[in-house]
Amino acid sequence: MENRYNKLKENKLIETSDIQERVILVGVSLGDLASTEDSLDELEQLADTAGAVTVGKLVQNLDRINPATYIGKGKLDELKLAIFELDATGVICDDELSPAQLKNLENELEIKVMDRTLLILDIFAQRASTSEGKIQVELAQLKYLSARLAGMRASLSRLGGGIGTRGPGEKKIDIDKRIIHNRIGILKAQLQEIKKHREITRKTRKNIVTAAIWGYTNAGKSTLLNALADSDVFVENKLFATLDPSTRRVKLKSGQEILVTDTVGFIRKLPHNLIEAFRSTFEEAAYADIIIHLVDASNPAADEHMLVVYEALKSFDISDKDIITVYNKIDIAGTEFTLPRDFHSDYSIKISAKTGYGIDELKDLIEKIVRGRRVYIDRVFAYKDAGIINEIHSKGEMVFEEFLKDGIHIKAWIDARIYERIISKTINR
Repeated sequence: MENRYNKLKENKLIETSDIQERVILVGVSLGDLASTEDSLDELEQLADTAGAVTVGKLVQNLDRINPATYIGKGKLDELKLAIFELDATGVICDDELSPAQLKNLENELEIKVMDRTLLILDIFAQRASTSEGKIQVELAQLKYLSARLAGMRASLSRLGGGIGTRGPGEKKIDIDKRIIHNRIGILKAQLQEIKKHREITRKTRKNIVTAAIWGYTNAGKSTLLNALADSDVFVENKLFATLDPSTRRVKLKSGQEILVTDTVGFIRKLPHNLIEAFRSTFEEAAYADIIIHLVDASNPAADEHMLVVYEALKSFDISDKDIITVYNKIDIAGTEFTLPRDFHSDYSIKISAKTGYGIDELKDLIEKIVRGRRVYIDRVFAYKDAGIINEIHSKGEMVFEEFLKDGIHIKAWIDARIYERIISKTINR
């Protein structure tokens, strides 16, 4: 291992971002070995997204996680040997480590130690592009680092860069907790201002039907948004490829337009600090009229992924929403794929966002739901009510329009909220 770094030092300039970390993944199974192995496979994908290469995996069966060193003494010795033999530069544990566990593992292994939370935070730091996203990531990083500052100093100094050192939190590692807490207060205030602005924007959309795409990370949410809206939202076959939500207008067959938002993906063991930091973003789904729950039908762990998403929906107190479970990647799973029983959703449909299979049927289903929220009106409006007619054209579905001598005869489907406002306007005059 020393030879590897001596060769690097021979160069006049060493870019830490060019150092590809070689990591060993470590997990603890508390009785469900298959689930732990699936989780480690997912952790490997996360490591790849962060730019590391996995050189080994180690799993220990325990009744409970060791409070001091995460794994037991025997496995710790086995891990030390694996680090030497595989020339590993870091270890990533599949659970969030306590400050004591992090420090003790550092002392025992004398190598960079990370956990799933730090890895996810690092990916978010790489992916954040908007000012809001950067603030949210920095807030989550600082909350995580504030409890682990002493241990992290030793850990991150071992390679001088790499996972855990990227993003806004990079400059805050060596400052004291008092300054970190002050910075957290500033970031919270900034997010509060952004939240107020979001609420103002939301009010301007109150008469437009909205849908939010929720799902496990890499289920194909951005690809679906592109297929629905004929847009070009960034797509990549990696976990958390999309961090900053995108909203696009989607035109239905009737000619009516709705707004569809692609939200941040979920994952098992999603860090609590991250959920709290991104709460204002996740809450967009709470205000949507329709939830499109996208599921990767080709993934063997699809059922477990669905539960993770529904637990998240429950934590945001999302109710009274029409939920469509959309089974994506049917081109891989096969059209004979049997839909799992989903007691949470109102509708289910199979699609392939990549090939376009089922997209028209999905739009028809959305239109059916939208129409179910509407009132049919058949009446004659006075010419002085032309503003009302224009609103029906833009926010409703015009079925028939005829210009008569005494007014405009229309037949249309309109949102119940618009209907109540129109009727109250015309009656009160």
